[in-house]
Amino acid sequence: MNIIRTAALSLFCCSIVQAAPQVITWDDMKGKFDFDDPFTKLSHEQIYDLAMVARTRAMLKANREVSEDVIAEFKESEKSLIAQDIDIDGLLNKRNEIRELRQKRATMPVDELDGKAVALSGFVLPLEFDGKKVTEFLLVPWVGACIHTPPPPPNQIVHVTANQPFLTKGTFEAVTIRGEMQLEKKESELFLVDGTATIHMSYSMVDAKVEKYQASKK
Repeated sequence: MNIIRTAALSLFCCSIVQAAPQVITWDDMKGKFDFDDPFTKLSHEQIYDLAMVARTRAMLKANREVSEDVIAEFKESEKSLIAQDIDIDGLLNKRNEIRELRQKRATMPVDELDGKAVALSGFVLPLEFDGKKVTEFLLVPWVGACIHTPPPPPNQIVHVTANQPFLTKGTFEAVTIRGEMQLEKKESELFLVDGTATIHMSYSMVDAKVEKYQASKK
């Protein structure tokens, strides 16, 4: 009997350990994607000069009127970059490619989080209500996201369906969600005072346990 009880207790303890969610942060939600970004190697002054050259060239190509002062600054910027062995044409030709790679890095999720039990803290942006209680919401990393500030990238938003409706004091209340994270690309229409906005997200959590956020005591 003791052996059976010990085995049962051991199995029970193991199940608790396995079920305990891993506490993650928003940085843990960002997928790693490395690439050579030549623009990060430039100084602020070099970036300014490069932008000046690109902008003036575009104006000249479009046959737009350009003042003598702008032309003089353009030539000075071009001369400075050439003197520093900066490949102006090479960098300008790579702008679109680097922009796309940066966008990919900014939106890439973490595959290892799919199906993993996690706990994540953030702020509630309600989508659906049951009376005065929230049933469905977006969890975002900062106050004002999607309404007062531009939306975070998709890998910084979680579409959450609560396991039971919960009362919230208002938009952007701090909470902690616990449950199984899922990698699932979704879109949600957010109704704003001045219209609607389509929000894209890479993560979702169904049947999530929602708790009011409590700062950890050190």
